[in-house]
Amino acid sequence: MLRRTVDCALRLRAAETAAVCLQTQMPRTLRTSAQHGLPRISMHEYQQLRRKQQEFEAGAHGRFGTYQRIVPSTLVKRKAEAREPSLELVPSGIERPAYASTGTAEPVQSHSQIPVLTGEEIERMRVACVIARDALALGGSMVRPGVTTAAIDREVHGFIVSRGAYPSCLNYLGFPRSICTSVNNIIAHGIPDDACVLADGDCINIDVTVYKHGFHGDTSAMFVAGSIDAPGRRLLDTTQEALELAIQACGPQVPFSTIGTTIESLVAPLGFSVSQELTGHGVGRDFHQRPLIYHHANDLPGAMEPGMAFTIEPIVSQGVAAGVLWPDGWTVATADGARSAQYEHTVVVTADGIDVLTA
Repeated sequence: MLRRTVDCALRLRAAETAAVCLQTQMPRTLRTSAQHGLPRISMHEYQQLRRKQQEFEAGAHGRFGTYQRIVPSTLVKRKAEAREPSLELVPSGIERPAYASTGTAEPVQSHSQIPVLTGEEIERMRVACVIARDALALGGSMVRPGVTTAAIDREVHGFIVSRGAYPSCLNYLGFPRSICTSVNNIIAHGIPDDACVLADGDCINIDVTVYKHGFHGDTSAMFVAGSIDAPGRRLLDTTQEALELAIQACGPQVPFSTIGTTIESLVAPLGFSVSQELTGHGVGRDFHQRPLIYHHANDLPGAMEPGMAFTIEPIVSQGVAAGVLWPDGWTVATADGARSAQYEHTVVVTADGIDVLTA
């Protein structure tokens, strides 16, 4: 997934500010607020915000349903440094993408035009996509109350390397884990953590990308820990339907903009919003390449041609589509605390339609 512009510099207000204040145990004097990168607020305002957060914690936020709201554990900006995976983590016999050792994202091929894959290349890519699909299913089978997102990451990592493949997220631009796990109000790029324990009613997006035979395969889906409330189920069902309709709309000579128009025409009348900050993308020899796939109504030029491979991965929110970047430099949360959902497939255009490689 590509981030366009997703940094609100921690200027969290309203209930978001209260959540962060409480999570970091900000002193009641608030004299240290500047040290945490927060705007200075009065004691009266803090007390008001504290009450708002308590309402969230008590589940009294009926606008979006009942769920635990995920907040950062610290306000200290600390993005993980790039670190080459050890041979113990990824055995030497497994082919690694170039960035695995550097933590950069240098393209393998030119991005001046959209790559068109041969039949042989598509079949090699299909292998990576099938491993990603199966790894995602394994991660989803673990989702239940009491399980940590880090535990899911470890199991999925083990599965991927057991298939002789590399988990594409690992050390991509320094990302410290093998998959992304985004819970409730986390839009995308959540970092698996032993401190993140799933609770009953949580919805989680597990995002898995696999590198095998020189190609990446990318997929994600939503899973529920225990049972979810009606507003949450409606969000998940709508997002999955949006992906399915977008895929059905694809084919040779179809404008790329059709994807966004199809998705927004479904979700907007239902009161949902679509992220404009995070997009789908071409995928193949490079993790991220052309084309960009916008999931909102747009006038992006260009049309699909046989052999073009890309992801479709709409992010749909109960509230506003804007995101806030956490201090870890990766996690993106909804600005208003609403839940978001995402489903994703890697597809390739064929002569007569579309082939879903991660299905």
